[in-house]
Formats: sequence, structure tokens, C-alpha cells
Amino acid sequence: MSNSGEGQQRGTSFGSNAAAYAEHRPDYPREAIEWALAPLSGRGQLTVLDLGAGTGQLTRGLLDLGAKVLAVEPDARMRSELVRSHPTVGAHPGTAEEIPLPDASVDAVLVGNAFHWFDQERAFPEIARVLRPGGVAAALWNDDDARADWIAGLAEIFGWGKTASPVERVRQHPLFKDLEHTDFRHGQRSTTDSMVARMGTLSPVLALPEQERVELLDRIRRHLNTHPDTEKGEFDLPIVTSVTRAELRGANG
Repeated sequence: MSNSGEGQQRGTSFGSNAAAYAEHRPDYPREAIEWALAPLSGRGQLTVLDLGAGTGQLTRGLLDLGAKVLAVEPDARMRSELVRSHPTVGAHPGTAEEIPLPDASVDAVLVGNAFHWFDQERAFPEIARVLRPGGVAAALWNDDDARADWIAGLAEIFGWGKTASPVERVRQHPLFKDLEHTDFRHGQRSTTDSMVARMGTLSPVLALPEQERVELLDRIRRHLNTHPDTEKGEFDLPIVTSVTRAELRGANG
């Protein structure tokens, strides 16, 4: 997690709403996961660590691709939801800075919407330690596509600025090479109720005092009820899935 006290608190705030997180957070498009793992083509079945796995949105996509999946998640309530949905997955308590796996035990480490919580200076060496030679590390983010007018309106309600670029989210590290980025179009069928519930799982919202949280979610509901693209109560949520990947540097560079 982040090395700041505030970051640690916010990064583990999701567990209080784990069931809603599991129900309303979007999954990841198959093609995005395939691109993240593409440097490993030809290895046969892959063993993949879902790091900061939450309730298993990325885990599900990895299982669908036939990978053997291990999960590491610090919040016990989030892990419980993951195991409930994916009972065959080995889920372990731990963090990116202290991964509870042996050296050279996985082909890839993937991170879904969690890499920004990590202390990268400590996490990268741990990720490198558990990777097999030639292994891959990849970070994926699902971001609402603010090119849609109604999503831009939500951003104004929250006071959000421009989403950080992949270059800003993941720094180059000397243990890894060939840092690459790409984006994929994605989407989620939503209703007003499910969208409000999803917004309620965001860490800045969870951190608000109860009355402020209720007022903010009420503003979101009013926005959705009055915008022409969402006023019917059922709509498509456009998402951009950003992926950053890098390969473990060998002994010879």
C-alpha cells in the first residue's frame, strides 16, 4: 500500500463495503488481460499472482483465460468475498511490499486498480522476487470515460481533475525493462441504483462523514435522474481500461 498513513487507511477502507464492491465494480476486458500476458505466450498454463486482488474482479478474468491464480489481498473482508466467488483460488493475506510467496514462484504479477496504493520502491523488488525469469508485471485500471458528457458531469460533482496518465501511475524501475502502455474500450451495463452503489465504493466517498456521504450520493442520483443519457434509469457505462506492462530484466539486462 502507499507508505503514507493516509494512503494506508484509504487503501484498506474498501473492506467496510466489500459486498457492494464485489457486486458493482466492473471486471476487465479479456483483450486487456491477454495483452498484459502476451510476452509469456508459449509457456503453457501460466501461474499468475493477482496482487491487491480485492474481491476478485481481475481474478475472474484470469481464471477465464485458464491461468492458475494466486491472490494476495491485505483486507480480510475483501479476501472473504473473493474466496466466496472463487473458492479454487489460493488467497493470502499480504501486501505488495511483503508478498507471502516463495522466490520465482509465478509467471506474472497483475494488479487491478490497486497499483497507485503501493510504495513502488518497495513493491517492485518484491514483485521481481516472486517472478520467474522472463516474467511479466502489469497494472490495469478501469476509468470511467469522461468523454461522455454525463460522466464529465459526475467528475464535476466530485471535483476530480484529469485522470493520471499511465506514465504518471507507474514509474520505470531498473529491475524491469520494456515498459509499455495501451488502452482498451470497455463498458458495464448499469442502472441508476447500481451506479450510485458503485460510487459509494470509491475510497474518497467511503472516507467522508456519514452525512456528507449521503448528500454526495444524493447529488449523483439527481444528476443521473436528470441527464438525458441516463434519465431512463438504465444505461451503458463507458470505461477505458489502461494497461501498463513490463518484463523482468534478466541477469544480462
